[in-house]
Amino acid sequence: MKVEDLLQELRELVEDAKVLPLSGGKCLIDAESIKELLDDIDDTLPQEVRQAKAIVADRQKIMADAKAEAENIIRSAEDKKKSLVTQNEIVRQAQAEANEIISDAKSKSRDMRMAVNDYVEDILRNSEELLTNQVNALKKTRQNIKASQKQPTPPPVQKPVAPNQD
Repeated sequence: MKVEDLLQELRELVEDAKVLPLSGGKCLIDAESIKELLDDIDDTLPQEVRQAKAIVADRQKIMADAKAEAENIIRSAEDKKKSLVTQNEIVRQAQAEANEIISDAKSKSRDMRMAVNDYVEDILRNSEELLTNQVNALKKTRQNIKASQKQPTPPPVQKPVAPNQD
């Protein structure tokens, strides 16, 4: 279950709580249900953190692959350049072509690196915002629970006892 779903359950539990009469809006909440939901939230958060770490690992793999591809393209261009050095006119053409290939490879590598960085930055920003919102909601819920626990509970109202009719 997602953290958002668990937080929604927590909200519903608080919203469905019975309001105590003459208490200024205070209500009774099943502490055990709250504790279970908080435990579920604690169990779910590490999963989302692992997902964020996996995204970072994917970014590193993409960067490594892009770098390897760029190096292969550059190496290929340099090899091609060396093989064309046999004749004077061909040499000039080969040098121009090799330089263009190297320039294109570097440009593509730079563009790929920038795109990957932007993509990963967006994913990390979204993950961070999601986790921050969830942690804030969790803190607020805990504060509400603590505040409600500090409020003295009124003595139970006793019903009048009917006399025995024997």
